[in-house]
Amino acid sequence: MEKKAITINNKIISYGVEGVGQPVVLLHGFGEDSSVWENQVDYLRHNYQVIVPDIPGSGKSELTDDVSMEGIAGVVKQIIEAEELDAVVLIGHSMGGYATMAFAEQYPHMLDGFGLFHSTAAADTEEKKEARRKGIAFIEKNGANEFLETTIPNLFADTTKEKKPELIKAFTASLPKFSRPALKAYYEAMIARPERIDLFSKTDLPVLFIIGEQDNLISFEDVLKQSSMPRVSYIHVLHHSGHMGMLEEPAKANAAIEEFLMELK
Repeated sequence: MEKKAITINNKIISYGVEGVGQPVVLLHGFGEDSSVWENQVDYLRHNYQVIVPDIPGSGKSELTDDVSMEGIAGVVKQIIEAEELDAVVLIGHSMGGYATMAFAEQYPHMLDGFGLFHSTAAADTEEKKEARRKGIAFIEKNGANEFLETTIPNLFADTTKEKKPELIKAFTASLPKFSRPALKAYYEAMIARPERIDLFSKTDLPVLFIIGEQDNLISFEDVLKQSSMPRVSYIHVLHHSGHMGMLEEPAKANAAIEEFLMELK
């Protein structure tokens, strides 16, 4: 994979590019970096140009002053412009999905379609906000990677914990180092993000929904309801996945993304 970088407000933003063809941007979530998409990049690169950014503060990207969902969307916009692309398909995982919704709201002319991968257009509930505030307190006291190590098992389905414990162990071991300010800023940004469910009924763009049936972080029922709102929806349920379907069921996740991309050609 070719590694590239742009500078935004004197901060280096890293991203990878692989393959040739219809461009698709895969945007990772909280506590990850672009390497989480390794299976998808390896699969899609034969027929598509795959772009995988490290969001500010993750991987090789430096933390910027604005990691709001709108701020991350602005970073993605500058990467697309740096690659001299007119339009892309943007698919975001978890927090990356929140930023994808912000991008679709602000820059719909730069999209051929977009997707939520274990993500939602809903804002945080008060219960979720309080849980994130407790997470911030834990990060302040114990550190960023200590926090991630305690929460990672909750990202995976019970069946994965039982049958593929080595997958969880390998993912934990592969985590990049995070700073306290980065994880705290992400949590604060997620707490502050607005609801964007109405965007689904307004957009003419096709929307992909990849939902983990055993996801403990994103409500399966709520996202299923949201998926009925766009004019054109593509819905895929990963029955044996929690919140990490790109790792738990990579072949099915790859097929779901490819089917969506082929329909857009």
